[in-house]
Amino acid sequence: MNDVVEDRMGFAPDFDAPIPYMQRTRDYYRAIGYEVPYRWAHYVDVPFQPLSIPLSKARVAIVTTAARFDPSKGDQGPGAPYNGSAKFYQVYDGDSATDPDLRISHIGYDRVHTTATDSNTWFPLPLLRRFAEAGRIGAVAPRFFGAPTNRSHRVTIETDAPDILARCRQDGVDAAVLVPNCPVCHQTVSLVARHLEENGIATVVMGCAKDIVEHAGVPRFLFSDFPLGNSAGRPHDAASQEATLELALRVLETAPAARTTVQSPLRWSADPSWKLDYLNLEKMGAEELARRRAEFDRQKEIARGNRVEAA
Repeated sequence: MNDVVEDRMGFAPDFDAPIPYMQRTRDYYRAIGYEVPYRWAHYVDVPFQPLSIPLSKARVAIVTTAARFDPSKGDQGPGAPYNGSAKFYQVYDGDSATDPDLRISHIGYDRVHTTATDSNTWFPLPLLRRFAEAGRIGAVAPRFFGAPTNRSHRVTIETDAPDILARCRQDGVDAAVLVPNCPVCHQTVSLVARHLEENGIATVVMGCAKDIVEHAGVPRFLFSDFPLGNSAGRPHDAASQEATLELALRVLETAPAARTTVQSPLRWSADPSWKLDYLNLEKMGAEELARRRAEFDRQKEIARGNRVEAA
């Protein structure tokens, strides 16, 4: 079928599809000199825990990969470059009755198409509280939980996920909404969601990296075809954020079985060409790749030092 006929039929461009983050990430790290490809978590069997009570009576917690702002850790503001100093390595929690200052400068969100000026796009706690006040959910759990963005499957599975489960049990959590940002974040929350479900807590992942979440295998997934860093809606767009959280809650209460994926009907932009930019090697020359390799090595050293301090 030629292009003229395709245009007349109203076909979308072939690239207007979910970004293949796993493949782009593998290709990118190979291009900057890392020959051994990262193995993304992959499961065939997926646990599934139906909600034990109506959502209107359920206590719901948020699990985030955002980091608490620390002014001693350098630039963490909107549009800040990747800041490995701001990473955290242990699970943390916070008071859900407050509005903490959580940032995402420590991870690889899409810095070309979003500038991280609205935390509601990655941490929908204020909106979840409003949903509780309206009776959509029974209550917000007294604490929210921070999950470290850890490339180590073993640490996430054996340490971080059980830690989050223990805290959820202490708080009487019935269900959890997990909100990732970068590619590895999506893997992290997928592994945490699996662990929570295996132990009786229903979950829904709100995310933008479809391939990573589905490869890992989760019970429920709301996919928003947005740039990384906007799993909870478009920035400064309250209607988008409300629609996204409501859809996630519907998936939480109505999913018929494990591996339920629902795609949000919302679009980031009428122009889908933003999908061509993330880690696109065709747009990087040798000099840019060398610069990125040097910066990656520098950030690894920073992270190694921070990990030792945190141990």
